[in-house]
Amino acid sequence: MLKETALVICFTCCSLFVFSQKKADTTSKLNREVSLEEVVVSASNFSEKKKNIAQKIDVISAKAIASANAQNTGDLLSGTGKIFVQKSQQGGSSPVLRGFEASRVLLVIDGVRMNNAIYRSGHLQNAITVDQNMLNRVEVMYGPSSTVYGSDALGGTIQLVTKSPVLSGTKKMLVTGTAFARYSSANDEKTVHADVSIGNNRIAWLQSYNYSDFGDLKMGRHDAPGYPGFGKRKKYIGQMNGLDTILNNDDDRVQKFSGYKQWDITQKILFKQNDRISHLLNFQFSNSTDVPRYDRLQDTFTSGANKGLLRFAQWYYGPQKRILGAYELNAKLAGIVDDLKLNVNYQDIEESRQQREYKRYDRFDSRVEKVKVWGLTLAARKMIGRSEITVGADAQLNDVTSRASRTNLTTGNVSKLDTRYPDGKNRMNNFGVFVQHIHKFKNGKLVLNDGIRVQAIKLKSNIRDNSFFHLPDTVMRQDYTALTGNIGLVFTASKNTTIRTSLSSGFRAPNIDDLAKIFESNSTARQVVVPNAGIKPEYTYNLDISVTQRLFKKLNVELTGFYTLFRNGLVKAPYRLNGQDSILYNGVLCQVLSTQNSNTAYLYGFTAGVNTDNIHGFMFSSTVSYSYGRFKTDDTQLSSVYEKQANGTYLLVKRNVSSKPLDHNPPLIGRSAISYTHRRFATELWCMYNGWKHLDDFNADGEDNAQYATADGIPGWFMLNWKGSVNIMPSLQLQLAVENILDRNYRAFASGFSAAGRNFLVALRANW
Repeated sequence: MLKETALVICFTCCSLFVFSQKKADTTSKLNREVSLEEVVVSASNFSEKKKNIAQKIDVISAKAIASANAQNTGDLLSGTGKIFVQKSQQGGSSPVLRGFEASRVLLVIDGVRMNNAIYRSGHLQNAITVDQNMLNRVEVMYGPSSTVYGSDALGGTIQLVTKSPVLSGTKKMLVTGTAFARYSSANDEKTVHADVSIGNNRIAWLQSYNYSDFGDLKMGRHDAPGYPGFGKRKKYIGQMNGLDTILNNDDDRVQKFSGYKQWDITQKILFKQNDRISHLLNFQFSNSTDVPRYDRLQDTFTSGANKGLLRFAQWYYGPQKRILGAYELNAKLAGIVDDLKLNVNYQDIEESRQQREYKRYDRFDSRVEKVKVWGLTLAARKMIGRSEITVGADAQLNDVTSRASRTNLTTGNVSKLDTRYPDGKNRMNNFGVFVQHIHKFKNGKLVLNDGIRVQAIKLKSNIRDNSFFHLPDTVMRQDYTALTGNIGLVFTASKNTTIRTSLSSGFRAPNIDDLAKIFESNSTARQVVVPNAGIKPEYTYNLDISVTQRLFKKLNVELTGFYTLFRNGLVKAPYRLNGQDSILYNGVLCQVLSTQNSNTAYLYGFTAGVNTDNIHGFMFSSTVSYSYGRFKTDDTQLSSVYEKQANGTYLLVKRNVSSKPLDHNPPLIGRSAISYTHRRFATELWCMYNGWKHLDDFNADGEDNAQYATADGIPGWFMLNWKGSVNIMPSLQLQLAVENILDRNYRAFASGFSAAGRNFLVALRANW
């Protein structure tokens, strides 16, 4: 790591050198104190200045999104260096906020909750169904956000805001838009995108199309010291004369069967009724081809005649479909309320899992899930003196259908198969009301944030065919009421110093995935998860303290620390089904697990960042984030833990321990960059880095995927990158980039898929 360390030091020294170079001309524009652009967020459904919000919020602007040139929304988030993203396959991206992931992080698009009744606690791929090229901004709220957004916002909320139609302000038509084409060498990516807005002073229409073709991704050639060939795809299962055959990979750095294609369509219509009232129709469609589950394609048989051979000839997600239709009303009124917003929405989501083991032509298994979600949000804001009061109500109705079948590929015979979720009616309904209050004190130095929410959740799941497992309960019901709140202060000590502190609580109600799912949890360890109707909601209680300091008129420093108490955390633990601790699943004896409430867990960590203003065209930024989490355990019972031996190796053992690692908790992550802009030209050199995640810091019973790590865990890594752009014409820009310049072979923690090696990117972007 000496080279990596030297490069980081070099970055820092260069930035300090640039910072020190000031011209004596005090009248120069660049030497005058720059007033930072006012950032506006929608933390409580309505626009609010970020400086008045006690909760830590990061904003990714439209300019930053275009500059990032990310292949999907997950890559966009990961590229900030503040958000860790796990990948089980190329067509997947599961963001992690403060050690929470998947169903414990709330995704919101244009004010509509994306989380539904089958969002799982494992790793998700739903974020990539959002077209990142249509995003106007992304708001990342760290810590519990349940007061405004309800269930699931334990670790935070990611608000994705797409572009809107543009009114001309006159009777003349205004036409604006973007079009670009991009190619990336590491996975032979080809993406084309176009969006156009046409509007006059009353009506505007927006239409966008995006198509991406991702080939098999090639990993880097330079392995981490001590781990030669980690992640190489040496063999794969192909077809010869119609029969499964284990073949040698011509290039073992190419992750065979990782490519896929995706289409995204967005359409919006804006009608300005008058100066106070507007109506917006929002339609979004996302669809993919089959997406190979790359990590599963690496699994091997652990016993029998095929021991050591690749297990799955096929394992892929079927086309991932997401349809969103929404109507939004925005009104500025005089009287009881000043601002009113109504959003009525509908979502239709389809997921499927298709799998077949090696040479099992009699067992091609297909499981299909369809989710229909109806949603409503109503919020009103009133200004009373120095106070802003927002009251709101929301509802979400989930209807889940689960079907499964087994096909004999030789005979064509189709038979019934156990479904992933109960094969009867599966419904989950959420209803909530909240009040959010902001008060700006007269001295102008203090802002109070506080709020409260009451939420009710009803769930019912019905098993129609109980012949597969003879479960003791065929009807599962749950009914919860949750109370959450927040209070925080923003203290502007001086024009250069701001202190923020907040206390907040969050909750997540068990959904159908937690309550009623039956699935193979770990194909290597042979474990199967069965329903458990006795689980309770999860809760988090969080303290944040943040200090922002401006130094020397050009340097901005921010430090945020947090502590989170996690109660009733849902984990998979050993279970007895009809008195048995193991059952036959897919013809194999598997240990029985169920989702259960664990003991209390805790997390703490920090984010530190530094950036400079524009100094003669140069800018520097650096950020680093770290979190530490542990589950408290009953030390009178044995727990599975990875233990480091005297010879330096790790062994999975059973021990009486008082705590064990919290899963989903990433290692130290960070990003450092130096950029230069001059007229039509812009360039940036940046590095991304992750610390070590040693095996004894993995959760042996959770979702940390030790089977896809090295024998010691996931090595730390460092990646150097460069990008540049030039405006060929006022409306035409050429973008170039070289990512992973050093061609490092690395893998993100908990991922079953290695990152791209050296990648050359070229894009041509037009704006009008």
